[in-house]
Amino acid sequence: MIKFLIKRFVPDFLQVTKKEVRERYGVLAGILGIICNIFLFLVKLIIGFLMNSIAIISDAFNNLSDMGSSVVTIIGLKMSNMHADKEHPFGHGRIEYISSLIVSFIIMLVGFELLKSSVGKIINPEKPELNLILIIILCLSVLVKVWMFSYNRYIGKQINSGVIKASATDSLNDVISTGAVIISAIISGFVSFPIDAIAGSAVSVLVMYSGFSIAKETISILLGNPPDPELVAEINERILSQNGIVGTHDLIVHDYGPGRVMASVHAEVPDDIDIVKIHEIIDLAEKGIARDLGVHIVIHMDPITVNCERTDAIKSMLVDLVKGIDARYNIHDFRMTDGESNINLIFDLEVPCGYSHQQKDEIVKTIRKKLSELDTRYKAVIEVDDVF
Repeated sequence: MIKFLIKRFVPDFLQVTKKEVRERYGVLAGILGIICNIFLFLVKLIIGFLMNSIAIISDAFNNLSDMGSSVVTIIGLKMSNMHADKEHPFGHGRIEYISSLIVSFIIMLVGFELLKSSVGKIINPEKPELNLILIIILCLSVLVKVWMFSYNRYIGKQINSGVIKASATDSLNDVISTGAVIISAIISGFVSFPIDAIAGSAVSVLVMYSGFSIAKETISILLGNPPDPELVAEINERILSQNGIVGTHDLIVHDYGPGRVMASVHAEVPDDIDIVKIHEIIDLAEKGIARDLGVHIVIHMDPITVNCERTDAIKSMLVDLVKGIDARYNIHDFRMTDGESNINLIFDLEVPCGYSHQQKDEIVKTIRKKLSELDTRYKAVIEVDDVF
């Protein structure tokens, strides 16, 4: 069904990296969300009042908040595609993340209001009226949410949209919460305990937790997540496949919104290679990565000594030494200044992100001590880099 709708309403639907195509996908998901959630809100609200069930009414307003989320999704996708300007030279892509944050706040607010109503019903309980036909209609409404989960998940993956993936998660939570509401409505017809109000409270808490989870994930993106390991591996593989590039390090990825990823990396090249030739190679690598991966990358050249047996031997010894301390450690940008009384070994040491300054100082001291034990002339000049 969703594939048919995409083919019908999304021109060039296969070109998912294009901004205008992503927008059409998002608008389609948003409009479907508005239609489905308004329908579910009206159905559940009527059933809730007819059965005098606070749990069902809570579930209805949960769908109303989802409808508001769909509206925010459409607005966010439209705004995120605005062209770059003087104040925002990298575009407005992060508006999509801010939209996700607004959605999460709406969800948490609705959940809190529903929780207050449910607690009031626990204090002053009212017995719901059991109606088999209404229960059956409520069960059928679950299928709508199952379909919404399916199409949101599909579209979210197609265009790599966090806000639509969040809608898919919310739809799945709604399936669970509505199922719990139905069960509580049936049970409450046979017991005097205010299980309906308790179920309403549980649904409210689930709604708030869903909003909190979306907010947490979105804030993490805005603060700056580590880059996707698959993207990192692909970038490194493409650079290393170029003739004349022997290593890479210090890859940094900046996310300015879906389809607006920028990066920089250091590429190690032989110090005796023709500079014009290597510039041409690096230029081709940058253009290829931008074209195929959608990442605008700047590659910085780091000349290193190659094909020198003594330098290679000392570098290999140094790699074994640091990995002997911890297998996660590595080195790059190795250089050596040779003298009679001092041999300076200059390099960057890679350690896992999160080490304190004190821990880094201890590692440097340990490496210098081990090098001195091997040869008193070795003097290490070390710059410590965090690796994510």
